[in-house]
Amino acid sequence: MNTPMTNAADALRHEHVFLGRDHDRNARRTLWVVALTAVMMVGEIIAGVVYGSMALLADGFHMATHAGALTVAAVAYAFAKRNARNPRYTFGTGKVGDLAGFASALVLGIVALAIAVESAQRLISPSIVAFDQAIIVAAIGLLVNLVSAALLAGSGHHHHGHHHHHGHDHHHHDVHDHHHDHHHGPSTDNNLRAAYLHVLADALTSVLAIVALVAGKYAGWTFLDPAMGIVGAIVIARWSWGLMRDSAGILLDTADPHLVEEIREQIEGPGDTRIADLHVWRIGPDAHAAILTVTVNVDVDLVTIRERLKPVHELAHITVERHTVDA
Repeated sequence: MNTPMTNAADALRHEHVFLGRDHDRNARRTLWVVALTAVMMVGEIIAGVVYGSMALLADGFHMATHAGALTVAAVAYAFAKRNARNPRYTFGTGKVGDLAGFASALVLGIVALAIAVESAQRLISPSIVAFDQAIIVAAIGLLVNLVSAALLAGSGHHHHGHHHHHGHDHHHHDVHDHHHDHHHGPSTDNNLRAAYLHVLADALTSVLAIVALVAGKYAGWTFLDPAMGIVGAIVIARWSWGLMRDSAGILLDTADPHLVEEIREQIEGPGDTRIADLHVWRIGPDAHAAILTVTVNVDVDLVTIRERLKPVHELAHITVERHTVDA
């Protein structure tokens, strides 16, 4: 039997799907890159062993770990889509990509360390390199990496959605309002970013391998082969740290200080409302949630508060607790 209370509760129910607009397209492109990387990985490892090139071996094993990391990225997209409406995930699965991105950053860091160690060993104990064959394989590897990078870089960076406005009053001074809104804006898909960085790292090691092999062939600078491995390891380690730092911040629900300041300006600017408590965190590639406790004059209602927050386009899910005070 429907009652006014039941109807009101039904009207307030809403989904918590915070996937990026290009989620499916990014997933398909990531799968293509996984396939390309796996094929090239096998070729480079075999060529590195046969032709004795540390640069090729480093690139091949590097691609092997990247193939695994890219597979994790693809699985993350599938998991997030499959469980987007699973009620077990209170705020949806929008942060699954950040978890995958953090794992990929760890892999990237381990790869950098492994390349640096192996390259240092090759500096101490040089090996014979078949330059002609190794240069050809490295060039093919670079081409594959550039194609993969183009696939991933071509993905969009926006988010779409719908919006719901919900509010309900309690008999006393506490009022809670739920606002569910998706806005167009820049996206930060750390899962896609991780995949892209893995491909860029592959491209970098391929370029360095070609430079080292050409220098070794024509100038006799065989030391450049392992030296370039060390240079590549340093650059890759820096990329790893940046991705790890950013994805960890999202997983730990760190607040964007600029977004917090914008919310405070919108709410407190007119001078009739004060924020007593504020929590802001990311729940998807470009979606944030906020919980506010505000004290207001009796003439400031939930509609007014909601209107003030509309310019803050990053907010996708808002809960407001309102307390009135005597003017």
